[in-house]
Amino acid sequence: MIGNEDVVRTAHGTIEPGPDDVGDLAANNSEAAGWNGDSLGRRLLQPKTIGSFLIAIVVVIFVISRFDLNLGSVLDEMRHANRGYLLLAVATYYGSIALRAVRWRYLLENAEIRPAGDQPLPHVPNLFVMYLLGWFANCLVPAKLGDAYRGFLLKRRCGVSFGATLGTIFAERLADLMTLGIVLVASGFLVFGRHMPSSVSAWMFVAVGLAALLLVGVLFVFRWGHILREIVPHRVRHHYVRLEEGILGSFGRIPMLLGLTAIIWALEGVRFYFVALSVSGGLGFSAALFVALLASLLTVVPLTPAGLGFVELGVVGMLTVLGIGQQTAASIALLDRVVAYWSVIVVGAIVYPIVRWAWR
Repeated sequence: MIGNEDVVRTAHGTIEPGPDDVGDLAANNSEAAGWNGDSLGRRLLQPKTIGSFLIAIVVVIFVISRFDLNLGSVLDEMRHANRGYLLLAVATYYGSIALRAVRWRYLLENAEIRPAGDQPLPHVPNLFVMYLLGWFANCLVPAKLGDAYRGFLLKRRCGVSFGATLGTIFAERLADLMTLGIVLVASGFLVFGRHMPSSVSAWMFVAVGLAALLLVGVLFVFRWGHILREIVPHRVRHHYVRLEEGILGSFGRIPMLLGLTAIIWALEGVRFYFVALSVSGGLGFSAALFVALLASLLTVVPLTPAGLGFVELGVVGMLTVLGIGQQTAASIALLDRVVAYWSVIVVGAIVYPIVRWAWR
């Protein structure tokens, strides 16, 4: 059993720090994850981060040579893209981030994660900023480390348990992968029918496999979590307990969670559809949704920030399979990354110093 020095359960089942770890536990949690107020800038200068961008450059060079792209033609097509459709794509993209912030607050409420004292959870606009900065970090460092940075921001802002917050983020990723797998398979069959290319079916298996693996992990924790608590070393047991409670507590009302997630993924398809329309790509919504989900799946490649290089390679390759010309396919892929990657870096670079000053 876990003693009071590790954790205290409230009447509602909420996990809060015990009397012996109130002072330094939050700071230790964030330090264990490798984050503090100044670590984002330092991570940019780490050899691992620099190496990840070099890998992305190599992949981009491979894309150019593999598809025999004329960069002049590609850039000219991008310059003549319809600005109205691109603005709609941008609005849709940042609207989906806002909806993700709404979903995150819903998960935090489900897990009964409460700030220190009598403070309420941050409202959606503040969570939107945290989400945006987490994605900003994901665009700069590999392996989706921005998700942990988002948890650190919430901990620093209102003193919640870092481990429990990471649990809600893990639950969020599980919902994302489960819904992505379902929608990817459905849209794939709508686009290709019985003539499914082997490369397409392979990615479907990857999406469904990742979702199944995470689901099995959560079910294992649900069934045998009490055994895991005894196995975990005592010095990190309070971290594990909070993580477990954050994960399992998040799944309070699954239909609402999956419904919000389905809308979020549909917006990913809408964004890509508007980008394709901006260059008259001739892409139907089902095909746009399928390619957008494939691009999102490729962002989990841990070698580069947000799958940089690999996403472009996958999107251009899939668009050519769908009958889009190589130059236009490259224009669509690059324009979509301007919306969903480079714009985040620009906006994040503006918001990051403001938040560091305001939330210090």
